[in-house]
Amino acid sequence: MALRRPMVAGNWKMNGNAPLAQELFKKFAAKLQNDSAEVVLCPPSIYLESVRQLLENNKKTLDGSLVRMGAQNLSQHDFGAYTGEISGQMLKDSGCRYVIIGHSERRRMYGETSTIVAEKFAAAQKNGLTPILCVGESGPAREARRTFEVIAEELDIVIEKNGTMAFDNAIIAYEPLWAVGTGKSATPEQAQEVHAFIRNRLSEVSPFIGENIRILYGGSVTPSNAADIFAQPDVDGGLIGGASLNSSEFLSLCTIAMSA
Repeated sequence: MALRRPMVAGNWKMNGNAPLAQELFKKFAAKLQNDSAEVVLCPPSIYLESVRQLLENNKKTLDGSLVRMGAQNLSQHDFGAYTGEISGQMLKDSGCRYVIIGHSERRRMYGETSTIVAEKFAAAQKNGLTPILCVGESGPAREARRTFEVIAEELDIVIEKNGTMAFDNAIIAYEPLWAVGTGKSATPEQAQEVHAFIRNRLSEVSPFIGENIRILYGGSVTPSNAADIFAQPDVDGGLIGGASLNSSEFLSLCTIAMSA
């Protein structure tokens, strides 16, 4: 556990603006004074340059803090006639270190299959980005007690294409679909159970990966429930949606992760 630095990643989705980023950095400069947790901001791609500039301009005031930039999606292709898409190299050139892969909204709304997700995972690593791989079950799947089966399938396809050791440079985010954007959240015990399953699954092929990979919880995390969830032994922080758009709430989550 000592090797797994907690992470709080803010996924703005199609929300936010440049002033929100400025407000966050103003509060970060005053409150984030150590590297006990890593903070990742994932704004819409049109704001990546604004966030990059803020990172550059606040280097001195953020000294000692780990604030990084990530993207919400990337193409599985390196270049070509793919109107509206963004390649991994473009994200790397924009200053991104991380990229969210296979978010439930991408799978559900835009038809991203697990095979496409595995290809995007490979594209991210090929271009020097660390993928934040999202996995999770729907409400009906949980009611049918298929949670572990669904997550195992989503992991296995990525492993089949990229190998288990690819997770040496990856983050996993467990996001129960029934909790994303609904205001519902898994109990700390439910989150821990699934996180432990994911860790054990990867440990079967590589004990090193299983022990050291960071697994985030993403499903309506708020300051009121974060402490109990982050305190679980196999939960290494959170992938935050709605609360990342409120600078005070997001900073509270970062602070909770630092003390977890």
